[in-house]
Amino acid sequence: MSKQKEIVLLNVLGEDKPGVTATLTEILAEHKVNILDIGQAVIHEDLSLGILVEVPDQSGSSPILKDILFKAHEMGLNVKFTPISEKRYQEWVDNQGKERFIITLISRKLTALQLSKVTRLICDQGLNIDVISRLSGRIPLDASDKSEAKSVVEFSLRGTPHDIETMKRDFIAISGDTGIDIAFQEDNIYRRNRRLVCFDMDSTLIQTEVIDELARRAGVYEKVSAITESAMRGDIDFQESFRQRVSLLAGLDESILKEVAEVLPLTEGAERLFRTLKKYGYRTAILSGGFTYFGNYLKNKLDIDYVFANELEIKDGKLTGRHVGEIIDGEKKAELLRLIAFKEDIHLEQVIAVGDGSNDLPMLKLAGLGIAFHAKPKVKASAKHSISTIGLDAILYLLGFRDREINM
Repeated sequence: MSKQKEIVLLNVLGEDKPGVTATLTEILAEHKVNILDIGQAVIHEDLSLGILVEVPDQSGSSPILKDILFKAHEMGLNVKFTPISEKRYQEWVDNQGKERFIITLISRKLTALQLSKVTRLICDQGLNIDVISRLSGRIPLDASDKSEAKSVVEFSLRGTPHDIETMKRDFIAISGDTGIDIAFQEDNIYRRNRRLVCFDMDSTLIQTEVIDELARRAGVYEKVSAITESAMRGDIDFQESFRQRVSLLAGLDESILKEVAEVLPLTEGAERLFRTLKKYGYRTAILSGGFTYFGNYLKNKLDIDYVFANELEIKDGKLTGRHVGEIIDGEKKAELLRLIAFKEDIHLEQVIAVGDGSNDLPMLKLAGLGIAFHAKPKVKASAKHSISTIGLDAILYLLGFRDREINM
């Protein structure tokens, strides 16, 4: 009968200081110990270090633990030793094969109520939290502008939810009740390797609807608004509403386009997002039911790779009230997303789509990560993920970026 292996879990707690891990592992090395697992966290200068060791058959743990205990006392650290049976260790090994998920909590300010509701649901669904990491930087207590503060925490989970659809609905309810965005993603290779991000333009990249701004300057805002409302009620489809609204812009001077473009209000976080995406090699696209003139303006401003939108017909320096070419509607956006991904040799699971309207739903559903951004309730409920509490740079946290990586 083979001899049982001696496995011991060392938990080290105390003030963090340089050389703790090096000193303790040097002692373990002297005794020719095998390291089966190791993990360390530092929270506000308090160290928590765990080392799972396999003691050599000829040694026995007593002299090893004695040396560790003596050195830890000398360094002002507390050490706890826990014997682990082979059976229990094997259970840990087997658990590695369980499904893994990532939950990202995004808010201006994280509260105990938000955390308690989320973690209770995680528990009730039979999931176990492996790691909790803060992705955003810490907010100073005396921060002058708390309107743009961000508090983002990521949970790494293990296990299989009892009822994943019910869990998602419950997360939506918690989000609405407590004012926090909750993103639930499978932790797979695609989640860590997104390569293309496609954006709607109006009310997503910019904080306005361009056609409304043009209508105001043409003196037809009320008429354009009435057609928009009719389309939202389902009385007419997008293409017909588009034609009717564009026809009302006939006679508007071409110079107004430049005037409107130069004052387009970028959405919070847009510049930070695109700067980071470009730095890390992501491809970007605007897929818009708006107009190419403004899409190209943003393309140059934010260094975007692709723009597909509707082209206004201009003759003799005036808008004719007609468009040129095919109308970009929801289905066309999804088709263009697929074409760009194919051209760039990118799997659809590696694509992110971001939009706010029902016209964006086809591309949000097609992309591996579809995000409803500050969207209407119907769109929010139909999308895989939603962001409503902070700006566009929240997308970076869903990719696992930390502030220190974004701000480098």
